[in-house]
Amino acid sequence: MGTAPTQCPSGITANFHAKFDNRTEFSSSSFPSTLNLAKLSIHPNSKGLVNRLGSLPDIDDLFWEKVPTPILDVVESPVHLKSLSIKELKLLADEIRSELSSTMSKTQRSFKASLAAVELTIALHYVFHAPVDKILWDAGEQTYAHKILTGRRFLMPTLRQKNGLSGYTSRAESEYDPFGAGHGCNSISAGLGMAVARDIKGKRERVVTVINNTTTMAGQVYEAMSNAGYLDSNLVVILNDSRHSLHPKIEEGPKTSINVLSSTLSRLQSSKSFRKFREAAKDVTKKIGKGMHELAAKVDEYARGMMGPPGSTLFEELGLYYIGPVDGHNIEDLICVLQEVASLDSMGPVLIHVITEENQGSEADQKRGTVELQQEGLSLNGFYAFSNGDSCKTYSDCLVAALIMEAEKDKDIVVVHAGMEMDPSLKLFQERFSDRFFDVGMAEQHAVTFSAGLSCGGLKPFCIIPSAFLQRAYDQVVHDVDRQSIPVRFVITSAGLVGSDGPLQCGAFDITFMSCLPNMIVMAASDEDELMNMVTTAAQIDDRPVCFRYPRGALVRTNYPIRDRNALEIGTGKVVVEGKDVALLGYGAMVQNCFKAQALLSKLGISVTVADARFCKPLDTKLLRQLCSNHDILITVEEGSVGGFGSHVAQFIALDGQLDGRLKWRPIVLPDNYIEHASPGEQLALAGLTGHHIAATALSLLGRTREALLLMC
Repeated sequence: MGTAPTQCPSGITANFHAKFDNRTEFSSSSFPSTLNLAKLSIHPNSKGLVNRLGSLPDIDDLFWEKVPTPILDVVESPVHLKSLSIKELKLLADEIRSELSSTMSKTQRSFKASLAAVELTIALHYVFHAPVDKILWDAGEQTYAHKILTGRRFLMPTLRQKNGLSGYTSRAESEYDPFGAGHGCNSISAGLGMAVARDIKGKRERVVTVINNTTTMAGQVYEAMSNAGYLDSNLVVILNDSRHSLHPKIEEGPKTSINVLSSTLSRLQSSKSFRKFREAAKDVTKKIGKGMHELAAKVDEYARGMMGPPGSTLFEELGLYYIGPVDGHNIEDLICVLQEVASLDSMGPVLIHVITEENQGSEADQKRGTVELQQEGLSLNGFYAFSNGDSCKTYSDCLVAALIMEAEKDKDIVVVHAGMEMDPSLKLFQERFSDRFFDVGMAEQHAVTFSAGLSCGGLKPFCIIPSAFLQRAYDQVVHDVDRQSIPVRFVITSAGLVGSDGPLQCGAFDITFMSCLPNMIVMAASDEDELMNMVTTAAQIDDRPVCFRYPRGALVRTNYPIRDRNALEIGTGKVVVEGKDVALLGYGAMVQNCFKAQALLSKLGISVTVADARFCKPLDTKLLRQLCSNHDILITVEEGSVGGFGSHVAQFIALDGQLDGRLKWRPIVLPDNYIEHASPGEQLALAGLTGHHIAATALSLLGRTREALLLMC
């Protein structure tokens, strides 16, 4: 505190700290004190983060080839930034970028978005006073510098690991995370809610939300902006424009430029004197008359449209005061603009357009991160990399191979993809059938209804959406597809547990919310062969919607045959292994864990039947009756929430009288809680879905409790 006011290059004095001192709610006691836990800079108010993380890793294990970071070493919390000069802040940005490159490259995750946002993050924490002021982020991938500056620096190597840091902002992890980042597009809505709550309670903290190019594809962003413009509460929205575009053709076009003129205009737009002059002019035109006021508003909008880049007037139409573009790597300009905005007591909603580059940083840092990620067998966006067939292949590879085969036979087949990132394997289909592939980005609602329109037009759309993202489009699935029995083929990716992405992208609920729809056919692939068969099956269904799911990750077998497939008979499962004591009925990927349980139980002299249900709706009632009549114990296993496959089985066998006699039935589903990030194996163990858990359940039903306990030791 107590730093000298920052002098903007254009001569505008942004005396933020003096202005801040007049706000009575804030004082030095408002900021959390820090406790030096073995120099870990963990805040005592971190809501149990240290307890949740358990034993902390050895510092020597965390920093290999450590680059000296003298300034970062003294920044234990954002309050320490305020005593640094502009020159020191620039050096701090270099140190954070170097640390991110050396640390994050070992975590096998993409960190380019955070590299691009380093200066912006520093400027935000320099100007605003978190955690009293609220800083919300749309995307977790941008927040790694934010985590470093808010007491989590030495825990960054635990990112996305079991009992480690979340890959997203988390209210449970830090008081500096006022709202959890969802699948993008939620920060403005949540921030506006906080701003309105602040106004009603008579408080004066600032609320800042950071969005990016990807999240601007989602309609909720514009709904929130429109409401913010109507309510006129003080809210700062920062568009972190990393120059990404959904379509390569657009990227080849002209980009928003940053030069001396645009920088000066941005500082002018944000200045208090300019804003006061503008508001005074509005008041004068209102007194003259409504017609003059409307004319002046149009002239003002036109003039500001001439000053800003193409599209800037869109935000003005929504009611946000546009400032920009601002160079996102010029700390001095960022601080100047943010201080001016923060100093205004009645500014209403403001959008600051910040231009950043994801390739910002030294070439050595970028090369090191790229090489280390590739050595770990992952591509830069977190998906499995593969080449020449000699490394790990995924279910998505199988899907694309099957789609290409079907598309070659049927020119009506098209693919619609929605979600944050496109799996690299889908690019093969895109390259092969460029006019039959549509990537709509984070616009899942549009993707579903767009697919319905394609179907009504005589095409055969495969709508590919990750399970967690399909939740956002459920209303469209119900009314625009299922209620009208429109044959849209939903390909539900990342179904079930997703390892390091934790509960945010976990596909736990799709079996439940899709199987309750009256007209929907619901399938799940147990392996790559079944997945390819389901593609063929879906392509031939033309009278109602169908969906099938598959998990994230590697295949059961890497050498899958690429050949024409036969369509499955609707509503039929299959017995894979014959036994007589216990029946294990698996759904989807859990059939593989049923095989593991069968192997364990066979060593104990127990004869086990393993069946692949294939369909949740319609159920194979003939297979169910056969399993119930031939076995005393039936266990259903699925990687989904309660209310899914097991519930449909229970409904049928109860009404069919199968539970009236000797049959013992147990469902194994995901527990009724969110499973935090960990490795896939650790998550399965936490969920009780491993082969050992399934075998132990069977042993317990057989009365062999001691053996069940020993199996779990």
